[in-house]
This record gives sequence, structure tokens and C-alpha cells, in this order.
Amino acid sequence: MASIIPGYNYDIFISYRQKDNKGDRWVSEFADALRTELDSTFKEEISVYFDINPHDGLLETHDVDASLKDKLKCLIFIPIISRTYCDPKSFAWEREFKAFVEQASEDQFGLKVKLSDGNVGSRILPVRIHDLDSSDIKLCESVLGGVLRSVEFIYKESGVNRPLRSIEDSPDNNLNKTFYRNQINKVALAIKEIIIGLMTESSKTKEEKVYQRKTIDDIIDEKRGYKSLKLSKSTKRKAVYGILTIAILIITLVIIYPKYLTIDTFKRHQLSGDRISVAVMPFQNMTNDSLWNVWQDAIQDNLITTLSNSEDLMVRNKESVNRLLKREAPVNYASILPSLAKIVSQKLDADVFISGSINQAGTIARLNAQLINSKTDEVFKSFQIAGSSEEMLYTVDSLSRSVMDFLIISKLVKELPPYLQYRPLTTSPDAYKCYLQGENARSRRDYPTARKMFAQALSLDSNYTYMTIMLSTACINQGLYEEARKWSDKAYEKIDLMPVRIKILAKKNHAFFYETPREEIKYMRQFLEIDDKFPGTYYDIGLQYSDLLQYDKAIPEFLKALEIYDKLDMKPWWIYNYTELGYAYHNTGQYKKEKKLYIKAEKDFPDESNLTWRQVILYLTLGDTSMASKYINKYKSIYRDNSWPEAALARNMGWAYSQAGMQDKAEESFREAVNLEPGSGWWYYYLSWHLIDKNRNINEGLELIDKALELNPNSNWIFLDCKGWGLYKQGKYKEALDILQNGWDLRR
Repeated sequence: MASIIPGYNYDIFISYRQKDNKGDRWVSEFADALRTELDSTFKEEISVYFDINPHDGLLETHDVDASLKDKLKCLIFIPIISRTYCDPKSFAWEREFKAFVEQASEDQFGLKVKLSDGNVGSRILPVRIHDLDSSDIKLCESVLGGVLRSVEFIYKESGVNRPLRSIEDSPDNNLNKTFYRNQINKVALAIKEIIIGLMTESSKTKEEKVYQRKTIDDIIDEKRGYKSLKLSKSTKRKAVYGILTIAILIITLVIIYPKYLTIDTFKRHQLSGDRISVAVMPFQNMTNDSLWNVWQDAIQDNLITTLSNSEDLMVRNKESVNRLLKREAPVNYASILPSLAKIVSQKLDADVFISGSINQAGTIARLNAQLINSKTDEVFKSFQIAGSSEEMLYTVDSLSRSVMDFLIISKLVKELPPYLQYRPLTTSPDAYKCYLQGENARSRRDYPTARKMFAQALSLDSNYTYMTIMLSTACINQGLYEEARKWSDKAYEKIDLMPVRIKILAKKNHAFFYETPREEIKYMRQFLEIDDKFPGTYYDIGLQYSDLLQYDKAIPEFLKALEIYDKLDMKPWWIYNYTELGYAYHNTGQYKKEKKLYIKAEKDFPDESNLTWRQVILYLTLGDTSMASKYINKYKSIYRDNSWPEAALARNMGWAYSQAGMQDKAEESFREAVNLEPGSGWWYYYLSWHLIDKNRNINEGLELIDKALELNPNSNWIFLDCKGWGLYKQGKYKEALDILQNGWDLRR
């Protein structure tokens, strides 16, 4: 039976260890009970794959086959989490659980789905039948990429930890106070919630998604933009900097929370201190049923307890809130007006207050909550969570988590520099923290750490597709082109599902690998149509013109970026905003402007190695041996203080002498790099390029590039570029064309 959504083979896949279905056949009984409950929950027929055939390729002794991969193409995966299931050596764990996570993360929906109440749910719905050891819980969470939230079928009393049975001898002895029938119902309702979310997402056409996001962009009043940093594709330019960069976008549209609070809004209202202070009001009972009164304080308690767990928030004491309410007006929780809540929150010096109500329709209870600015009455964010009256604790927990995640991410964005304060594309605070740590590491040029943190962010939120582009960026920064291209391709595969700005970034990233700087400029011009006041756009366009050796066009772009930073009264994001402009000045002979620029740059970035290196080149070019010697000594000192490789230092000095026109000294330095590390093909490449490009010894250069190809075959597209250049200079045009075409094809 096919899935309710075209393209999937089953709606539900139940995964378990055969060991857990022996004896009373607990898993079989669960599957039968769930099918029955689904029949009464859905009008449609819901297909469930549950293996009862030991010869179906699902035993631990069998290998995974194509049929299993087809069966795993389902909407929802239900693992029966037990003590035996948490075993990385088992078939169910490795070939079903982990395989589904990987497969679902890459399909049209991703591993997480937006639910009708605005929350986010996972397509993995764990059913837990044992209390687990902490090591097993961590193991599960390492695969899930987040907290293990399961529907529990556990019978527990003193000395007992076993699966809950459909018919219990002494149900009241169960310390968990759960009933089998109710838990089955919870699973069915959770399945319905997830499937409705998937069907809603599936029904949206690509045009509708783009239109929806454009409409949201029109409504939200905030600055938008991106940060772009890029890798030079000219081999000459590679030999100049040795640090490779590509566009970054810190951007815009929240898919899960489409009316996400902007930090510009928080900033306008001047939230106090480093932590966001919050006052939680009792919820109003709007049901006309006094039985719900108990939940007014209970929801307030739960919110305060949950929010207090965050170090980023400062939550006002419940007693203080309620005593002030009593003093300001007679206690009547059904009539707490926003004006009264505002007075109380202001007296408590709270930045924001949470006010809400309880509503009921039949057996469904709905919690409405609003996050309101204490000074202006502006509603930052509204929340609406619905659930059955029997599941109020679960519903309240869900509301509390949503509010806390929202506030924490808002606080994290507030800590960024103003020109980077844009709404994140994740609703996971942990994922966003990893992203920020990665960006911080990248600004320090600690690219391995940046890659690690971006990957961790993606593992915490598989829908955080922006991290695939950031991973590509960090890999390019580190010179890992092949891995960078794979991440870029992953992002490009989902381009039709992206918001407009992310789509432009993905296209630009893709163009880096498969097109030319002119196409990249085209995409950057599209960003200017969205926001012409963001410095990163102009910086990136300037880099593209530099790659095309059109320095006269690059200079005004770099200057525009610096002009915007000056208007913002802050220094640029990193040193390359200065040194790239200095490089363009140098290549157009504007040495006075270059010198003046570096004086300003030193104030913002003292003891920065790349700036010092550019100053070495400037003073060598001007023939000022005294100043050149000063900066050479300073550069070498910085290099050695950081324990950077001596061969790289020699190579960099070779570049410096070459740009200053001192080709004998340059060749001497490049040969020193080869002698220091003769086992690395890259040092042969740099010497080879110098000998060929400067017409010093083309024959030797070709011999050296062949040596480089022998030592580093995986980098041969760059080395083939050098070899083709040498053959071209020898007049061997047909042979050169073949080599260059081969290198271009390998690069693609």
C-alpha cells in the first residue's frame, strides 16, 4: 500500500529489535493496536510497514537490500526504543534508524516538519518501553540531533522497569500513572499532527512558497543583507593571499516562525542588560468552566520553571508578580487586562511580559500566549498550542519550550554587531549557538573549528540548510575544494525550496565552482536590488572584479563597503576589507592612497599578519628599505609566534618579493620553501608558477609542476592550470588547450 503523499511507499515504518517481540509479542500487539487507532483517527487509509517475516531482510544477520531502502521511504519512522534497541551493532539501529535519519534529511521535507500550531515536529516518533541508562539516551540523541522526546509505554514500580501492557494486573501500582489505551491514542494523534503538517507543506506549489515569503518580507520592517567573503579563482590571486573566502549570508526569512521577532525591534525598545528579563502572568480562563482555574497558575509555574533554566533569561519571581497583581487590582484572573500586566511588568523592571489565555472547544484545549514589550505594548510574538484536555501537561511543556527557544535566539542575535543582526533560519537555540561559534572562528581564520561548528549546527537542525552553504564556505577557506563542492551541491539540490535570498546565495556559491566571476557579479547585483546599504555586497563584487584584473572597477566597490562601515561607526568585519582595496591600489600604482589606507587599517587591526605583509610589499616597491625591513621583521615575528610553518613563511615572502618586482629574491624564497618541505607538491607548484609566469625558466617550471602532480594528484586541476600556462608560453597551443580543458573539466 502506498503512502497518503505521492512519492512515498509507506506512511509509517515501525522499527524494533526482534528480541523485544519475543514472549508476549509486545511490538506486534502495539502495531495492531496502533492500526486500529489510526482507522478511527484518519478518514484515509494509513499504511504501516511492520516486519513480522524473519526472512524479509530485517534480521541482524541479514544485509540491507534495495527493498528495505524502498520501505524506509516513509513519512514517519517509529523506533521502539528499548535497552536492546540502543545498540550500534544491531541491524535495526544501523540500517533502519540511522538510515532513515540520513534518507529523510535529504528528501523534500527534511527530518523536521512545521505543525499546524506553529511548532516543529520530528518525523521520528520514538516509542519508549524502558527507562534507559544515560549512555543509551545520549546515544539516541546523537542520532536524533536533539533531545529524546518519546511517547512512553513504561510500567514502573519499585524494582520494576518493563513495557506497559495493554491489560495490567494492577494498573494503579504503575508509578508513571499511564494507561496503554491513552498512550496509543497519543501516538495516533502525534502521527496525525505530523502528517497534516507534511500534507500542508506538500500542497504548496513552488510559486506559492516564493509568493508567501515575499509577502512576509514586505511586512517586516528591518534591514536585510548578507556578509560576503570570497575565494579568488585567478591562480595569480591564489598566490597572493593563501586565504580563500566565499560569500556568507546572514539572512532573513524564518520558515518555522514566519513572523519571527527582529532584533532591530528589540534594539529599538532598548532591552535592559545582557539578559532578557521576563515577567509571566497567570493565564486567563476563558472556558467558562471553573475546573480549568487550576491551570491558570499551573501554566504560569511551568513557564517560569522552564524559562529559568536558561542563563540567557532573567525570570521574575511568581510571588512578586502575583502580589503586585493583588495590590493593583482585586484578584480576578479572568479579567487581567494588558494594561494591568504592563504596570506590573514595569514595576518589576521586566523587558517583556507573557500574557495568555485558556480556551476550549469540545475535548480540545487551546493555549494562547503573547510576548509583549513592557514599554510599548507591542506584541513581539504570538503562540498558539492546542491539545486534548487529557494532555495538558504535554501541551503546556510544548508552549514553554517554544517561548524559551524564541527568547534565547532573540537574545543571541541581539549580541551580534548591528549590521549582522538578522533573523536566523533555525528555531533551535543550540543550532544557532553553534552557527555563531562557527562564524566567530571563521573571522579568526580558524577554519577547522568553523567547519566543526557548522556541521554540529546542521546535525542539531537538519532543516538548517544555510549551514550546508556555510560548510562549503569554510571548506573553501581551508582549501578543501572537493569537500566544499559537495556541500555546495547539497545546497543547490534544494534550491527550489529556498527563500529568495538563500536561493541567490546558493546560485552564487554554485557559480563559484561551475561558472565565472561575471556570473557571480550578476548574482551579487541581485542582492543590491534587495538591500543597497549592506557593505558585504560591495566587498564581494570588488573581489570579483579583482579576479578579472579589473582593478579600476574593483576600487569603487571596496570604497563603498568601507564608506558604509564608517557611517555605521564600526570597523569592518575583517582585515580583507582593507587589504583587498590596498591590493587594487597597488596594482594601479596608487601607492600614496595605499599607504594612507594601511595607516587607518592599523588602528582597527593592529598586529594583523595580512596587513603587515601588504605593508612589506608596499615599502619594498617604494624602495624604502628601512620601513620594509621593519615590517619584514614584524611579519616574521607574528608568523613564528603563531608557530606557522616555516615553508609557508618562505612562500609568502616569495610572493611579497615578486609583487615588489624583486624576482631574484622571490625565486630564492620559493626554492627555500621547497627545500624546507620537499614532500609537498604545493611548494613545487608555487616555484613552478613563478618560473613560468615570470619567464625565468619555463622548462624547469614544467618539470616542477609534473613533480607537484605526482605528489598531489588530488589537487591536479590547479596544477594543470599552471602546466597549461607553461605549454602556452612555449607556443604549444594545442597541447596547452588540451591540458587547460582537462583542468577545467576536473574543476567542474
